[in-house]
Amino acid sequence: MTLQQEIFGTAMQMAVVSLQPGQTVYCEAGKFLFKTANVTMETRLSGPSGGGGQPQSGAAGAGGAGGPGGGMGGMLRQAMGTAMQVGQRALAGESLAFQYFTSTGGEGTVGFAGVLPGEMRALELDGTRAWFAEKDAFVAAESTVEFGIAFQGGRTGRSGGEGFVLEKFTGRGTVIIAGAGNFIDLNPADFGGRVDVDTGCVVAFEEGIRYGVQRVGGLNRQGVMNAVFGGEGLSLATLEGNGRVILQSLTIESLANALRKAQGGDKQGPTGGLFSTNAG
Repeated sequence: MTLQQEIFGTAMQMAVVSLQPGQTVYCEAGKFLFKTANVTMETRLSGPSGGGGQPQSGAAGAGGAGGPGGGMGGMLRQAMGTAMQVGQRALAGESLAFQYFTSTGGEGTVGFAGVLPGEMRALELDGTRAWFAEKDAFVAAESTVEFGIAFQGGRTGRSGGEGFVLEKFTGRGTVIIAGAGNFIDLNPADFGGRVDVDTGCVVAFEEGIRYGVQRVGGLNRQGVMNAVFGGEGLSLATLEGNGRVILQSLTIESLANALRKAQGGDKQGPTGGLFSTNAG
């Protein structure tokens, strides 16, 4: 069934989800705001099951002692699968656990929010295309949506400023993401097939969009001027292809620099860019 949700607010949005009896939604730890009393909450290390239902646990989830995947072998395989999921999320710097909310005894309500001032967006997955998002963009999703980690290629990940890791969403259903500032939706196909973006402005994009990183200018006078005085460093993200791209107007780095400057601890320097001493 379709997840009924509504997004409220402007500068710091929140998503309010209406759950039908038996319907489950899960979120990353720390994104929950409130719930009605008839909604149960459970924290698990495992992601949603491959079948799209509620996460499996214990011997029953492994098929039982008499099932084809049951017994100690089934339990061990499930434990190893959960450990791999947790390990991937830990390597990505994501939350180690998910919180699951299920409505019992009638329709229930749950509220979620991101962690930065900005917008939220509900994405509808139809099973044909995955979505990729920046780290920490995930807020909540139906239990029919699989949350995974996608590792970028070495050079692209190291140069891109967003690290090696993207969040990946597959399956069918609704997933809610959040970012900083305001959102704009673009399709690179409408701009000659490619857009160049500040690496911190990419929120999410559909499968089929090619994500890469390019140097800002060549190793010449103008290239050095761009890197040193332009405030973008040495690289820009490139997004190519035909599909939906969501960008944000505020980067976490620029917000952190503004807060440091307001507190008298500006480490950016007058030129920004290559001369920035910001470590994070």
